[in-house]
Amino acid sequence: MVIVKMPERIKPRFSRYIGIDYSGAETPDSSPKGLRVYKASRESAPVEVEPPPSPRKYWTRRGLAEWLAERLSEDVPTIVGIDHGFSFPLRYFEVHWLEPDWPTFLDDFQKHWPTDAEHTYVDFIRHGSRGEGEARSGSTHWRRITEERARAKSVFHFDVPGSVAKSTHAGLPWLRYLRNHLGDRVHFWPFDGWEIPSRKSAMVEVYPSLLMIEYSLALVHVVRRPGGEIQTRPRTED
Repeated sequence: MVIVKMPERIKPRFSRYIGIDYSGAETPDSSPKGLRVYKASRESAPVEVEPPPSPRKYWTRRGLAEWLAERLSEDVPTIVGIDHGFSFPLRYFEVHWLEPDWPTFLDDFQKHWPTDAEHTYVDFIRHGSRGEGEARSGSTHWRRITEERARAKSVFHFDVPGSVAKSTHAGLPWLRYLRNHLGDRVHFWPFDGWEIPSRKSAMVEVYPSLLMIEYSLALVHVVRRPGGEIQTRPRTED
C-alpha cells in the first residue's frame, strides 16, 4: 500500500472517511462476501471495519444502512463513498414521465423496486415475481454524463463484468432509508447542492478504480525501472 501525504495547503474538510465496496447479491439480510467497509481518519490509514458481532461473517445491506445511520448521527464530519449509482440517466426520467427530483425519484424507485424488503433478490423484481420492475426499467444504452466521461457501464447493464447495475438497484432504497432517517444532517452530493456546508457529513457516489488512477497520478510520479519494476515518488511543484 502507498500512502500519499496530503500537501499542507489542502485543509481536510472531514475528520472521518468511510469507503464501501457495495454488493447487490442475494437479499438485504444476506451476508455477501463482496460487501465490505473501510474507514480512515486524518491521522490513520484505512482499515477494514468488521460488522457487529452476529452469526454472519460479513455485512448485510440492512445492517450496513443501520450502522451508517448511527455513524452519521454523530458529531464527526464524515464523508461516505459508495461504489454504486445514486441516480439514473435523464432518459429514464423522460421515458417514465418522472420529475427530475432526487427525493421523488427515490420514492418512486423503491415503490417499483422494493429491494430493501425481506427475502427479496434484485433478480426477483427483474423477472417479475416481486415488485413492478417492468414499469421502471431502462436500456443498457442509457448512460449518465458521468458514466460517459468515465467510460463506465450503464446502471441498467446487468450480468456483465464490471457492472454496477445489481448493486445500484439493491442500494438505492437504502439511500432513501438514510435520507429519511437523517434528514438534513447529511449532504447527499450533488443532489443537495454542489457545495457541502462546513462541518456537515456527506454521502457521495465514487468510482474507486478511476479515483485511484487519476488521483494517485496527480500526486506521484510513476517510475518504470529496467525489468518492469514500478516505483513511485512524490510529485513536487515545478
